[in-house]
Amino acid sequence: MAASAGILLYRRGAGGLEVLLVHPGGPFWARRDQGVWSIPKGEYVAGEDPLDAARREFAEELGVPAPDGEPIELGEITQRAGKRVRAWALAGDLDASVIHSNTVMIEWPPRSGRSLEIPEVDRAEWLSLADARVKVNPAQVELLDRLQAALSA
Repeated sequence: MAASAGILLYRRGAGGLEVLLVHPGGPFWARRDQGVWSIPKGEYVAGEDPLDAARREFAEELGVPAPDGEPIELGEITQRAGKRVRAWALAGDLDASVIHSNTVMIEWPPRSGRSLEIPEVDRAEWLSLADARVKVNPAQVELLDRLQAALSA
């Protein structure tokens, strides 16, 4: 199974700590909300620096480069289907309403032989940690917990 790398962007808002999550694009995800959001992430190949890959994926999915700054290593988690995700946190801010994602080709409907071009990410949103824990892929809750612990230390 391929490995992925991603960046969890965070900021301190009026209501406390907020994180930026992305919602997957396409018809399969259109009506799904809880448990499907994610940190911006993507696959990397053997020999590729995972942090460089995380920065590349951030730019591809949001249309802006990841901010400079000292990344906080959040380690690796394994999602239900076996995908491993290595993540870093970065402090920063961006206007989530103006993201511009790259696109990917999918077969839609499944097994139809027809192709559809969709945005990899259809929207991004700043969320409190409590709201993020409900919306994020369940395996990625651990990344939120690790960020909170790192910032509390």
